[in-house]
Amino acid sequence: MKILLINGPNLNLLGSRETDIYGNTSLEQIESNLCSIAEKEDCNLTCFQSNAEHELINAVHSAGKNNFNSIIINPAAYTHTSIALRDALSGVGIPFYEVHISDIYKREEFRKFSYLSDIAEKVFCGLGIEGYELALMEAIGSSAKEK
Repeated sequence: MKILLINGPNLNLLGSRETDIYGNTSLEQIESNLCSIAEKEDCNLTCFQSNAEHELINAVHSAGKNNFNSIIINPAAYTHTSIALRDALSGVGIPFYEVHISDIYKREEFRKFSYLSDIAEKVFCGLGIEGYELALMEAIGSSAKEK
């Protein structure tokens, strides 16, 4: 089973960026934890982060070409702006899970809309970094059921 974890812009700053909103855990720590969980579940987790929209889109396209079972994505600011990312996720037909560390629905007005939520398998929002773990377990469980 192969799962791709995609993190969008500014998430490389986790652990030091607005810790009152995002906490003190770095992206590297999140990825390491998730890789450990995936390994225990006999799952191959590939992690990718970019601040560039086209690189995120290319990663989604590559997941389609490389037969990934699921995608977990924290699109960050592209949640609210990227129709292109939505089209890429829709186009490859891979089930995906949307993750947000903070509760976007309790933040600024412009953050309350997601271009992805209506086509995601499930959304994990406002659960802190635990949302990543829950999304991973959901993706693993759903992929196992398909076998």
